[in-house]
Amino acid sequence: MTEKINSRLTSKIRNKFVQLVTNKPRSFKNDFLSGLTVALALIPEAVAFSFVAGVDPKIGLYAAFMMGLIATIFGGRPGMITGATGAVAVIFTALVASHGVEYLFAAVALMGLLQIGFGVLKLGKFIRLIPHPVMLGFVNGLAIIIFKAQFGQFYHVVDGVETLLPSMDLLIMGGMILLTMGICVFLPKLTKAVPATLVAIVVVSVLGFLLNHFEVVHVRTVLDFVQDNNPAAETIAAGLPTFSIPNVPFSIEMFKVILPYAILAAAVGLIESLMTLTLVDELTGTRGKGNKECIGQGLANLANGFFGGMGGCAMIGQSMINIKSGGRGRTSGITAAVALLLFVVAGASLIEVIPLAALVGVMFMVVIGTFEWTSLRLFKKIPFSDIFVIILVSTVTVFVDLAVAVLVGVIASALVFAWEHGKNITAKTETRGDMKCYFPNGPIFFGSVSSFKELFDFSNDPKEVVIDFTDARVCDHSGLEALNNITERYAKAGTKLHLTNLSKECSELLEKAENIVELSVIEDLEWHLAEDKLAN
Repeated sequence: MTEKINSRLTSKIRNKFVQLVTNKPRSFKNDFLSGLTVALALIPEAVAFSFVAGVDPKIGLYAAFMMGLIATIFGGRPGMITGATGAVAVIFTALVASHGVEYLFAAVALMGLLQIGFGVLKLGKFIRLIPHPVMLGFVNGLAIIIFKAQFGQFYHVVDGVETLLPSMDLLIMGGMILLTMGICVFLPKLTKAVPATLVAIVVVSVLGFLLNHFEVVHVRTVLDFVQDNNPAAETIAAGLPTFSIPNVPFSIEMFKVILPYAILAAAVGLIESLMTLTLVDELTGTRGKGNKECIGQGLANLANGFFGGMGGCAMIGQSMINIKSGGRGRTSGITAAVALLLFVVAGASLIEVIPLAALVGVMFMVVIGTFEWTSLRLFKKIPFSDIFVIILVSTVTVFVDLAVAVLVGVIASALVFAWEHGKNITAKTETRGDMKCYFPNGPIFFGSVSSFKELFDFSNDPKEVVIDFTDARVCDHSGLEALNNITERYAKAGTKLHLTNLSKECSELLEKAENIVELSVIEDLEWHLAEDKLAN
C-alpha cells in the first residue's frame, strides 16, 4: 500500500506545474531569454548575501558570475542555476569577522577541493537514496525561506535604523508586486514568445522609473537596497575579477582555522546543489549527473578562491525561474552568468533603477511554483510517518539549516523504515515426526509482540514444540512477557516446549521456565535486554 502511495506521490511531483515542463522545448532563444531574466534576479541576491557574509558587494557579484559560468560548463545538470547563496554565506560570516576576507578566499578554495574529491570518489549518486518525503519537506521549507526573505524589502534604513516603509510607499510597492505577478500569470496565456518574468521586470522597471522621475512617489530600487547596507556606495559597478593567491600565511595554524568552515560549507553546498538537481530532474523529466555536478561545483568554488569570490552553490529559486522561463540547456546558465558580469561592468546604471518590487514579485511567483501544494492534499492519503517527515524537514529547514534538515529527515526516515520492518516478524516451520519446530526471524520487542504471538497455533500444534531463536532476538520487557505468555499457553494445552538458542539474560528472566522441558543458551551471545531489573 505504501509503495503504491509513494509511486503516486512521485507521479504527482513529476507532473506538478505542467506549464514548466510542457511546450517548453530546449532552444537557444528560450535559453538566452531565460538567462537574461535570471541575471536580473541574481544581482540583488548576490548583493544581499555579500552583506550577510560581511564582505564588499562586488565579492558576491564576482561569486555569482564565476559560480554560474564554471558550474554550468563543467556541472552535470543543464538548466540549473548556480551562484552566491545565503546558505554558504552565513557559514563564512564568523571567519570574515575574526580573520578577514583573505581567509575567506582560502577557505572557499579548500571548499572547492573537497567538493571535487567528493565527485571524483563518485559519492554524488547517493543523493538518489534520499526519500521522497524528505524531498517534499526540503522543497516546502525552502519555499517558506524564500517567502520570508522577501519581507526584508519592505523596510529601509533611516539614521542607521531599519524602519518599515511609509504607508504610501508600501501601497505603491504592493501594487507593483501584484502587477509583476499578474504579468507572470496572464502573459503566457497570450504568448510564450518571451519569458513572462522578463517582460514583468521590464514593464515594472519602466513604471518605477517614471514614478521616480516625476517624483510622484519614491519607488525603492536595487541601488537603494545597496545604499541601505552601505551608505557610501554610489554604484554597483565593478571591474573584471582578477587572479590573486589568497594573502594568508601558509601554515598548519591557518589550515586548522579554515578547515572546519571549508568542510561545513562544502557539505551544505553539495547537499543544496544535489537536492536542487534532483528537483530539476523531476520537473523536466530528465536526469542530471550527480558526481559530475560535484566536480563542477568544486571547480567553481576553487576558482572563487583565486579570483576574489565568496563561493556558493546551486540556487533553487533562480533554477525555478530559469525552468519556468523555458531554460533547459547550458546556454541559459552561461547567458545568466555573462549577462550578470556585463550588467555589473557596463550596464550598472540600468540595473540600479530596477524596482525591488519587480524582483519581489518574481520571487513570490517562485515561491508559489516551488511549494509542493499537492503534499497538503495527500495528508489523508499517505502514512502518518511520511507526513511527520515532511513537516519535520520543512520545520528544520526554516529554523535551522538546509543540510541539517536533510540529515534529520534521512535519519527519521531510516528509523521509520526500521520500525515498520521490525514489527513484521516472520517464522519458518518444520514438522519432524510428532514435533513441530518454529524458527522466528527478527526482533521481538514492544512493536512486534503481537505479530510474534500470532505465529503460533496453540490449539492445533502437536504435543511437542521447538522454538529456535537463532535468527530472532528478545529485545525488551514486552518481548520477554510475550515469551512468558507463549510458554503459559502451551503449558495449558499440555504441550512440551523446547526453547533453544536464547541469550543468557533472556533465560535468567523467564518466569514460566518450570513449564519448559528444554532451555538452551548460547553462552557467548551478549544480547542485552532493555529491562528494569537488569538496568538498576
